[in-house]
Amino acid sequence: MKAALLRASAKMLSIEDVPPPALTPGHVLLRILACGVCRTDLHIFERDLPTLRSPLILGHQIVGEVIEGATPELPQGTRVGVSWVGGTDGTCPFCKRTEENLCDNIVFTGYSIDGGYAEYTTARADFVHPLPSTLSDADIAPLLCAGMIGFRSVRVAGTQPGERVGLFGFGASASLVIAVLRHWNCEVYVSTRGEQHRVQAEALGAKWVGDEHAKPPVQLDRAVTFAPSGAVVVSALSSLRKGGIVAVNAIHLDQMPAFDYDKLLWGERQIRSVANMTRQDARDFLSVAAEIGIHPRVRTFPLDHANDALQAVKHETAEGPVVILP
Repeated sequence: MKAALLRASAKMLSIEDVPPPALTPGHVLLRILACGVCRTDLHIFERDLPTLRSPLILGHQIVGEVIEGATPELPQGTRVGVSWVGGTDGTCPFCKRTEENLCDNIVFTGYSIDGGYAEYTTARADFVHPLPSTLSDADIAPLLCAGMIGFRSVRVAGTQPGERVGLFGFGASASLVIAVLRHWNCEVYVSTRGEQHRVQAEALGAKWVGDEHAKPPVQLDRAVTFAPSGAVVVSALSSLRKGGIVAVNAIHLDQMPAFDYDKLLWGERQIRSVANMTRQDARDFLSVAAEIGIHPRVRTFPLDHANDALQAVKHETAEGPVVILP
């Protein structure tokens, strides 16, 4: 099969012909239909995260068709999604508390195991998600991480219908979760760099949009940060009412600057990190996405141009999520 490989010392992905993955018990073999490109892929590619294996096939927003290993629950030909969490041990204290996203032995698709920048992949049968037929392959691919982790983030922030919610940074994840927030009748306030992202936020229904230095004109009940910047976290915190919560949607974050406790954190404001997602998050989000009909404006690249797809994410040159089509 054709695959884009990341090797330990390479500065580019290498497009190569490699053997397809072997099917193992408890797994399904998938023909890949689409794979979304996530900022986490970029962090792995640029070694912001430690290298776990080489060579590696990136990609954890996989839409695939079951071609081997079918089960009664997953007949051959079933279209399924594969996300960032590729497996857990099911036995650690976190798994037993239904906190599988914090599992001590978690497996990450496209990081600790091979992912979807390829023509075929395997995945644990109990960690794939049957997909609604109402959304196309390219449309649904970004929902499998950007959408799901955005959905978990607003949950971690404790968001309730009708509240004022700030989104700090407006990449793929924020552009998907805003539809859910509007479905919940929330007022959405967006602070982000880049004129293109501000125009997009306005088009998607944000009540207020400002640049990265602007402060929302009202106090917020909740906030989610999407930029890998500690300064942005402090900016979001400064916009909260007493008792409000900031959820930090980032797997990698630069240094947190010092800030005034009395003015910014006191008053039972909270900062919470968002770590991965659970299968229940995936099921709940896919149900909402199908109900409200989320159709992101995706930019697609062929597998041969996987390097260009990563650069589009890095430089934010796409209006919405980026997707690779084999």
